[in-house]
Amino acid sequence: MVDCTFFKRGDGFLVARANSRNLHWFPIETEKVEHYGQCLNTLEFAGFLFASFTIDGRRGVRKLLQKRHPHVPIQHCQYHQLQTITQKLTQRPKLEASKELRVIALTLSKTTRKEFTEALDAWHEQWGEFIKERTESSDLKRKWRWKHERLRSAYFSLRRNLPWLFICLDYPKLNIPNTTNSCDGSFAHWKNKIELHRGIQKKRKKKMVDFLLEDL
Repeated sequence: MVDCTFFKRGDGFLVARANSRNLHWFPIETEKVEHYGQCLNTLEFAGFLFASFTIDGRRGVRKLLQKRHPHVPIQHCQYHQLQTITQKLTQRPKLEASKELRVIALTLSKTTRKEFTEALDAWHEQWGEFIKERTESSDLKRKWRWKHERLRSAYFSLRRNLPWLFICLDYPKLNIPNTTNSCDGSFAHWKNKIELHRGIQKKRKKKMVDFLLEDL
C-alpha cells in the first residue's frame, strides 16, 4: 500500500506499507506522481519484490505502476472511491438518481464485480438520459453545461475505475487489501502524537516521524 498524508498544506509524508510494516517514507510538500516513482526506486534498489499494489486512485500513479510493473495487479482503494462519491453527491443527496447511485457505491466492499457492474448498468439504463440534460451556461466561454455535472462525474468515476475496484477478488491467494485503511490508521496514530508538540520544527518533526514509523 502506498498513500500520502498531510499535517497542513505543504507539510506531508508519503508512506509505503506492507503486512502491517512501514517500508519506506519521506516528507513531501505536495503529492506528485514523481514521488511514487522515487518510492519505487528506493524499494526496488533495496531488493523488494511486489505481489500487488493498493493505491488511492491517482491515475498518474496507476499508469506509472503499470509501466514499471505491468504484471503486478493494482487495487484501487474502495474507501477512497467512496469518498469521491460522497464529495460529488454529499452524504444526503436530494436527487433520486443521486440517492440510488450512492446506495450502489456503498455496496463496494460487500459485492462482486459482476453484481456491481450489473447494478451500475441498470442505474445507467434508468438515468442515462437524465445525466445528458444540458442547461445554459453563465460562462462566456461556453454556451451550455451539463445540468447534473456532479452526478455525471460521480457515475463516470465509478465506471472509469471499475476495472481496478475488485482486483482483490480476482487474486484471492494474494490477500490484496481492498483499501489503504492500514496506512490511514497508522497516519492517525502518529499524527495524534506529533500534534501534541505544536510548533515543532520540521527537522525535529521528521525525527519523530522516523521514530514512530520505525516502531509501527
